[in-house]
Amino acid sequence: MSAAGWRAAIAQFVTEQSAARAVDIADIRQLGGGAIQENYALDVRVRGGAFDGRHAWVLRADAPSRVAASHSRAEEFALLQVAHDAGVLAPQPLWQCADPGLIGQPFYLMQRLTGTAAARDLVRGAWTEDQRNSLAQRLGQELARIHGIRPPQPRLSYLPKPGIASARSRVQQYRLWLDCLPDAHPVLEWGLRWLDVNALEADTVVLCHSDYRTGNYLVNDGELSGILDWEFANWGDRYEDLAWFCARCWRFGAWQFEAGGIADREPFYAGYTSESGQQVDTERVAYWEVMAAVRWSVIALQQAQRHCSGQEESLELALTGRIVPEMELDILQTIERIEAGERNCA
Repeated sequence: MSAAGWRAAIAQFVTEQSAARAVDIADIRQLGGGAIQENYALDVRVRGGAFDGRHAWVLRADAPSRVAASHSRAEEFALLQVAHDAGVLAPQPLWQCADPGLIGQPFYLMQRLTGTAAARDLVRGAWTEDQRNSLAQRLGQELARIHGIRPPQPRLSYLPKPGIASARSRVQQYRLWLDCLPDAHPVLEWGLRWLDVNALEADTVVLCHSDYRTGNYLVNDGELSGILDWEFANWGDRYEDLAWFCARCWRFGAWQFEAGGIADREPFYAGYTSESGQQVDTERVAYWEVMAAVRWSVIALQQAQRHCSGQEESLELALTGRIVPEMELDILQTIERIEAGERNCA
């Protein structure tokens, strides 16, 4: 479809969904990031109806190929609805289109929030200690708000049924993914075995964002302005998210700041406790940090395979697979620290 045809199809879709007299799309531009999905910024003028006026929206569509755990756009749209209705700082979902014939792939539209999500810019920001701690505390509070969403949720009926033994279910899932890849990865297999032997049962089942990290939230003038990228969300153990945020792989070189590369753990944990009323068990966080390293290693291999298989030629995807040896070292060192009795796995 031509660019003009694409723009006209979206304008007609919005006209029908919003009951407007007419819709003009002043600008469409692809946003950076999003190795798994494609995101486009839309500047829109709506004439008539409930949305009369000018709007800044995002169109989120399927990429040419998918990662195994990624939800469909319709499923992700439902997650955004539930999160937004629960008061989570998520973009307001507007409309979704499951018909790939309209623009060539399924998509949905949502509110465009202000701020930057660029991880390396955030961790390298010239912030004071108070600013870093304030942001980390706010992120902890927002994560607790997400975890306040509990099953059952009729709009999320497509999610696998929750179970208390979520750690072993994750181990089983990652083993299956690893078995589908062409090469052997003995360190990852050993890490999965350790996780299986030392599996922890969840105290309760919550909605996990499952990719809660620096790079997937927006910051505007030092303030948290939005939580993005809900394509992996699932029922699970709240420690999965707490550890994912603190895992070494998501500090983007700012190793000294163990909470997402932006601050120490304490303000992040304090924010979580203040909102949830639950203390953070650092031993459980440590276990799930091993899980985080294994999971990201397997996903990185899947990303590289998208390139190597010819599904989607991309230097970024190819290079993602090259981080795995570093992650394998992280797995070995983290387990060594846990067995030595260290709770925080820096």
